[in-house]
Amino acid sequence: MSSDLKEKVRRLPDKPGIYLMKDRLGRIIYVGKAKSLKKRVSSYFTPSRAMTWHPKIRALIEMIADFDVHEVKSEPEALLLEGKLIKQWKPKYNTDFTDDKRFLLVRVDPGEELPRFRLTRFKKDERSRHFGPFAHSGLLRKTLAQMRRQFGILLGDATPKKLPDGTWQLYDDVREEIYSFKNLTTTDDYRRRVDEGCTFLEGKSREWLETLRTEMRAAAEKQNFEKAAELRDVVFALEKTLAKTRTFERIDPTLPDASVEALRALGAALALDPPPRILECFDISHISGTFVVASMVRFADGRPDKDNYRRFQIKSFVGNDDFRAMEEVVGRRYRRLRDEGKPMPDLVVIDGGRGQIGAALKAFIALDLTPPALIGLAKKHETIIFSDERPPLNLPLNSPALNLLQRLRDEAHRFANTYNADLRTRKIRESVLDDFPGLGPVRRAALLAHFGSIDRLRAADVEQIREIAGFGPKLAGELRDFLNRPLQSTEGNQP
Repeated sequence: MSSDLKEKVRRLPDKPGIYLMKDRLGRIIYVGKAKSLKKRVSSYFTPSRAMTWHPKIRALIEMIADFDVHEVKSEPEALLLEGKLIKQWKPKYNTDFTDDKRFLLVRVDPGEELPRFRLTRFKKDERSRHFGPFAHSGLLRKTLAQMRRQFGILLGDATPKKLPDGTWQLYDDVREEIYSFKNLTTTDDYRRRVDEGCTFLEGKSREWLETLRTEMRAAAEKQNFEKAAELRDVVFALEKTLAKTRTFERIDPTLPDASVEALRALGAALALDPPPRILECFDISHISGTFVVASMVRFADGRPDKDNYRRFQIKSFVGNDDFRAMEEVVGRRYRRLRDEGKPMPDLVVIDGGRGQIGAALKAFIALDLTPPALIGLAKKHETIIFSDERPPLNLPLNSPALNLLQRLRDEAHRFANTYNADLRTRKIRESVLDDFPGLGPVRRAALLAHFGSIDRLRAADVEQIREIAGFGPKLAGELRDFLNRPLQSTEGNQP
């Protein structure tokens, strides 16, 4: 093994992911998944194990000239990505997944009178709702069986029986699953059950899980360990099924050609496969260390996603320190995504150079999070700064990839400056309270916290001002008169 390959193996992370083995012509000859990329890939280059390998594996190892890795967040994600890449590249030495087997989805057709929850591997019917893909087929089937008992839904090709009195019998084989409704009320009531099941599969309702956990703990406290173990298995299946897993889809071919080109060019320039779809960019804005604020803008598929823009006031310190400000806002942003169970972006862009990149990395380390792809864009020469050991990169000024990064960075800059200007205007308007005698910082803060702005305070009457602690009728009246006095003209007073 060459010294370069040894060094590459040495730097591998002890994280789950996918590895792609390449021959001397750069062709992908094998795709594999690993619980630990470092341990798994290094095992291929351990001489002491060579004689234990199957002849096919020894032939593969002899052809390996290079490899790439893709780090993921969990083993289920590794399984999904492995299948996707094998189908995409069809490597010579892979045997699994070559039958075009796909992971299971759950399909619900709302056009049926009594919609069923069916398993499928393809999204053939655009009218149906699809959930998944799910990496653990056994746990998924167990989850659907529990949902049948909990919500009273129909699975697969189950055929309900309409009884002579107009009621429905959903199942013949399960007790307490005979539901009596008539005519349209039957459909309406059953569809409510379907909606509950769909909401659960979307991960938006976890009350049932909490109930099961409570029952499990109660059974254990009563030393009914058999019941507790049964509930534990059910909870485990439900949690694994609902765990958020990225699907690693290709770039949407319906996007405008310019967006597709820019995203593909960006992926190629940054060695990201698949190309990034969700980009987030951070910028810090201040005036000589005052009114320090930050912005985060988000692009989806090459276009601004303004519903997901965010702005920040710096809370952890006072003064002029771009690095500390960047560390704070990056930490706040991704702590929130982590706590809410939301996916990370595909690429994080920092407006700045090596120092700002280091500050952003510190935020991820403090959160014990593996950062997404992370770069800086230094404005002086539009230089791309990588967060790893790669040297800085300068793309041609007409590169679609660079133009996309510039639009993203400029939008973050605009959004930060707008917020800074709004904040300055608000602070200047609030400073009128400094001229009101006898108003200390505590009562001033209480006023602004209660009314939210100086304009709302101006519009308040005496009784509303008296609701604030420390304001009697006299002081409230004087403050109202002070705020609503006419502005004095300075015309004719000039020397």
